[in-house]
Amino acid sequence: MQPLYEGAARMYYYFEHKSIQPYSLSLSALLGLILLFPLQLFGAEQPDSPAPYVVPQTQKSDRYDSVEKPRNYLSGKITRFASDIDRFFGGDRHYQESNQTVIQLNLTGGAGYGNDRNYDLGARINLRLPVTEARLHLLLETDPEKNIITGTTPAQDNAVVRNKIVTPKSLAVAVRVAAEEESVWNFNTDVGIKFPIPVKPFVRTRGSYAAALGEWRLKAAESVYWFNTLGVGETTQLDMERIVSDSILFRATTNATYLNDKKNFDLRQDFSFYHTLNDRTALLYQASAIGVSNPQLQVTDYVALLFYRYRMHKEWLFFELSPQLHFPREKNFKASPAISLRLAILFDDSR
Repeated sequence: MQPLYEGAARMYYYFEHKSIQPYSLSLSALLGLILLFPLQLFGAEQPDSPAPYVVPQTQKSDRYDSVEKPRNYLSGKITRFASDIDRFFGGDRHYQESNQTVIQLNLTGGAGYGNDRNYDLGARINLRLPVTEARLHLLLETDPEKNIITGTTPAQDNAVVRNKIVTPKSLAVAVRVAAEEESVWNFNTDVGIKFPIPVKPFVRTRGSYAAALGEWRLKAAESVYWFNTLGVGETTQLDMERIVSDSILFRATTNATYLNDKKNFDLRQDFSFYHTLNDRTALLYQASAIGVSNPQLQVTDYVALLFYRYRMHKEWLFFELSPQLHFPREKNFKASPAISLRLAILFDDSR
């Protein structure tokens, strides 16, 4: 019995003076049992002879469905639908975030409230430079200050038909450094100069973030810039998007632009339905409220519009028509109709 007593004494001394190690040993033993005998632990029968090791297959679990669904919406259906809509309408978001070459040429005209009965000629080119992994772009723009406010549609520009063509007041050349294109984040910075001589420098930087919220997608964008004509400013935009049907996308857009020299926020809220009729025709139904923060927070205009865009030829020539109804504060919110026409040329290599 002496050896048994001595063995028991050694075990007592071991556990008395090494109190941490039994806990580690028990965890290791339990882990070993789970790894080596998983079927015994769950009451399954074992074969008479050992079976060859099989790599376990990933099983779908219902507990992760709530995470999988928004991920699929973000990376799939909503993202593709919204990108196709922005590309078809030649929207600012497509121009700003595309790592492909984009060329937009517009001749806009209209009549009614807010129009000066002129044609407005505009153009901008986002040229991806070769051998730069899509991170370096050359930009050519007319009147670059007009492009700082994102989210507006071409129908909301003030311009229009008859009398004469209004040529751009300035031409800008800039270099854009873009972060690698991702599905969630997007960053770019522009450094450029404006003509005519004497040239004037300007700087812009923009970042955006997208996230899925159930069947909705949230997209937030922030732009900070400096122009000699405007001073320092920033624009914040928040989009909430949801697919209504196979051909309709709903988007709620909140936009705020602050100019330091004016000490004022220009505010805008849009509720939009993008309706794709076929591969040539799309409609936009939009209701908007426009306001300012200075000298006091107030609404300056309500707008209801229908925007019709038709692809006239192949993938680059478009005709646009937009009847609008404004309710401006300066007219005591009385209905003021307007209409806008545009001939647009869009080139990009993502189509």
